[in-house]
Amino acid sequence: MSNPLAASTPLLTLASLLVVSAACGPTSQDDPPTATVAGGSFDPTAFVVDPSWPAELPNDWVLGSVTGVFVDARDHVWVTHIPETLTAEEVGAEVDPPISDCCRAAPMVLELDPDGALVQAWGAWPAPNTGSEGDPARWPRNPHGIFVDHQDNVWIGTYVHHRVMKFTRDGDLLTTLGQYDETAGSDDPDLLGGPAGIWVDPDDNEVFIADGYRNRRVVVFDGDTGTYLRHWGAYGEAPDDDYDFGDRDPAGPPPAQFSTVHGLTGSNDGLLYVADRRGNRIQVFRQDGTFVEERIVAPETGASGSAFVIQLSPDPEQRWLYLADGTNHKVWVLERDGLEVLGSFGRGGRQVGQFLRPHGMGVDSRGNIYVGEASTGRRIQRFMPASAPR
Repeated sequence: MSNPLAASTPLLTLASLLVVSAACGPTSQDDPPTATVAGGSFDPTAFVVDPSWPAELPNDWVLGSVTGVFVDARDHVWVTHIPETLTAEEVGAEVDPPISDCCRAAPMVLELDPDGALVQAWGAWPAPNTGSEGDPARWPRNPHGIFVDHQDNVWIGTYVHHRVMKFTRDGDLLTTLGQYDETAGSDDPDLLGGPAGIWVDPDDNEVFIADGYRNRRVVVFDGDTGTYLRHWGAYGEAPDDDYDFGDRDPAGPPPAQFSTVHGLTGSNDGLLYVADRRGNRIQVFRQDGTFVEERIVAPETGASGSAFVIQLSPDPEQRWLYLADGTNHKVWVLERDGLEVLGSFGRGGRQVGQFLRPHGMGVDSRGNIYVGEASTGRRIQRFMPASAPR
């Protein structure tokens, strides 16, 4: 597929251009942040939407609430959505009896190529409004979070039903962590409690899970055997499920426990970045759980929180950190070294380039950012760096 913006909007190849000693400026719109790179400077918060991406889905398929987005080593974009969120009016062709000639719920897992064309889709679930329970042993009902590891395994969380499931690239089930609809608290080594995000370390094949809708922890398993390895809570301390958050003052100290551990990702230099959604913050750890630092983002955000999903830029230094904010409907851009907030892009709305509940996010090898929208947003958009160094 041709890209109508390619001629006017050059893509930024961060890997060949960034300089570690780059300086950043202020974040106001009148004086945008700039980063010094070999050959000039640019605004690292400036992205432009690609209205041609993705291609139309086949079979009259539509998406429900998009809960996970990941870009793999081939620059293929993986998407999970929740078919159960679609109404009868949206999928009238498959309710019983049909009420219209369009549309149908897409399978819950989709793989798109760099042009946005469908490669494959799997994860069957019964048509909405039929009352069927489906097969929870086979597929990840209410999928939440997706990660494709260095061995081409596809990991998917199920935040409502407390499982993380490992599949082949073609959708064959390999391993299940946790038990369907069973949970036993943040210190249990075998059961999960609302897993929301996954990252797999390619060096030692350890699986890090943001276990945070019910539990309050990061938990780590062996990627081959599924053996429990370790877990920790906020600040690297033991999690406390009885902790009372109370009526927190946004200007006061942050909570001593995780609020909703919603997303995480690892860096090339061995750090783990964790999004504590309702805590409105990012916490950084070493992989053994040692706390390094934190950054509060949009502290006055209400109960739904500002810190949904974290991704890093694709340059070797991973200079930039991107944080999807599903409550303020934007993507924050931070400098990874020191976690300085540089600015953001996007705003609330249903038009192209706007967001309604950004909830899943991935970054490809060229620095394009893919954002999926949950709730009634129900779409995925591609954002390209707006300017090359000048």
